[in-house]
Amino acid sequence: MLLSDPTNKLSFTRCIKDGDLVVVYEKHDSMKAIKVCGSSVLQNRFGVFKHSDWIGKPFGSKVFSNKGGFVYLLAPTPELWTLVLSHRTQILYIADISFLITYLEIVPGCLVLESGTGSGSLTTSLARAVAPTGHVYTFDFHEQRAASAREDFERTGVSSVVSVGVRDIQGVGFPDEYSGLADSVFLDLPQPWLAVGSAAKMLKQDAILCSFSPCIEQVQRSCEALKTEFTDIRTFEVLVRTYEVGEGKIDYGYGESDEGVQLRSPPYKRRQASGQKNSSSPVNVIMAKPCSEARGHTGYLTFARLNVYAEIMLLKD
Repeated sequence: MLLSDPTNKLSFTRCIKDGDLVVVYEKHDSMKAIKVCGSSVLQNRFGVFKHSDWIGKPFGSKVFSNKGGFVYLLAPTPELWTLVLSHRTQILYIADISFLITYLEIVPGCLVLESGTGSGSLTTSLARAVAPTGHVYTFDFHEQRAASAREDFERTGVSSVVSVGVRDIQGVGFPDEYSGLADSVFLDLPQPWLAVGSAAKMLKQDAILCSFSPCIEQVQRSCEALKTEFTDIRTFEVLVRTYEVGEGKIDYGYGESDEGVQLRSPPYKRRQASGQKNSSSPVNVIMAKPCSEARGHTGYLTFARLNVYAEIMLLKD
């Protein structure tokens, strides 16, 4: 995302440089993130691609191999990074990410607390949402996982607005130094109800918490814990149905389809009535059909707004 260089302004209008991270698009289900190095090459089924040929080209360029095959060089946006990153844990995908960023009311300049970091899919999108003046403080109890996430944030250029800490938020809560400063808190924990009390202390007045859980039993326990200090508690399941659009053939003649449905077309009605044999041939048309491998349920998103009265009581304590 190139946030470390404010002159880029997330636009990716500049040309690719040596050392940049690019997403190499081979086809819709085959992409990979590669760091550009002038002396390196990429070999795949389309041929050999020299990195040196990429330098100086704008993001989105179509580049050719020695065999005439081609790939596209795309900018590492959060959406594409989610598709190519290394899965160290289960990750959130675009549907959940876009929904929760909107519902958490995250805008540039916000301070966001996150636990746990995991593979960094959500963190990368949070970074873009708060940039250039906000900051994301993300925590994971697993030291190696946190270290790998730091490396990824350096590669994608968001390290200037993301800080990664190693901490057991379920056990000890968020650091006191963020008390009352957070615009929003996100929890992706096995037992999020254990961190609800700490999260309440971190949030500003009328700020929002979001908890992600894959099981409804976790949601139930979290909601019980949230009732004490939060209001407007809501749980959502975000489902997406993807369609493939392409060219196919349809026979407008008479008879039955594979599903037993009568197929008719007005030009042939007179033929059917008179008993004439239909001689129509299949016609090429553009069709849309649901993808056979569409990603369905991933988990539940529970949102809650800090109760103003509860926050006053916390400050008194």
